[in-house]
Amino acid sequence: MLSELAKSGDGIEGLRVLVVEDESLVALQLEDMLDELGCRVVGPAMRLRTAGELLDSGVAIDCAVLDVNVCGEMVYPIADRLRAMGIPFIFATGYGRDGVEDRWQNVPILQKPYTSQEIGQSLATCFG
Repeated sequence: MLSELAKSGDGIEGLRVLVVEDESLVALQLEDMLDELGCRVVGPAMRLRTAGELLDSGVAIDCAVLDVNVCGEMVYPIADRLRAMGIPFIFATGYGRDGVEDRWQNVPILQKPYTSQEIGQSLATCFG
């Protein structure tokens, strides 16, 4: 069943979303939620190296959902690349705003655990 958010014409249907998440179950759940919202998942990348390789490959993406801590590495190098490319992104973390460096406080934060509706709303704010 498609969520009310995706039905509302908020502009997120069809978005190509890069997922950077190191926890398999969380990545699978996020893929399912994005699919339900009508988005197309790129990845998931479970390591920063893999995320960098995806960006190097020139794969088309519209936005990204980035776990802040990926296998003990902070995701900021990927965030820097996305920002330089003009691609909006969202941080996903269990630590809330306190778990994100000060320079990234203007980026939307998804507090884990999150819902499909929260993902949709966060993606919509990236393009609002």
